[in-house]
Amino acid sequence: MQLLKHMTTVLKGLSRFRRTVGGVLALVTAVVVVLAAPSPAMASENYANICEVTYASCRTGVEAGLVEGQCMTASAASHYTQVCVKYDGDYIYVRDGQADGHAAVAEVSGGDGDIWKRFCRNPYGYGTWAKCNFDWTESGTKTVSGGYFANRNQFMANALWRFSDN
Repeated sequence: MQLLKHMTTVLKGLSRFRRTVGGVLALVTAVVVVLAAPSPAMASENYANICEVTYASCRTGVEAGLVEGQCMTASAASHYTQVCVKYDGDYIYVRDGQADGHAAVAEVSGGDGDIWKRFCRNPYGYGTWAKCNFDWTESGTKTVSGGYFANRNQFMANALWRFSDN
């Protein structure tokens, strides 16, 4: 009888120990998963290899309704991506012009300063507009292009226009 009581006490202790260890392991696993997963901002801003270099700035735009600025549309080879630039405010708008599974992308390259390639991505689908806010220097000549990333290394785009001192 005494042995049975002792065994019951030992088994209860083991059960509590297993629950405690299981809880600690679950907590550690949850922390590792949360810390290892990229944040939404980090994941969305690294959509091409060029985004990893120091002279480039990549953004995913916010959905936009009202579009302002100078606008042009890329050719069929660049999936009819439409780009608008509002010079005062340094805004880029990009419209997805083709239902093809690729996000539309606008690029403003050149100018003075440390950042000389700026990409604005529209992942919202065909017919939608996205808006990115950049801060570029007013000096220097910049080229505006529109297109899409065929893969992480290949930007298929048309140069649309150039502007200076805006």
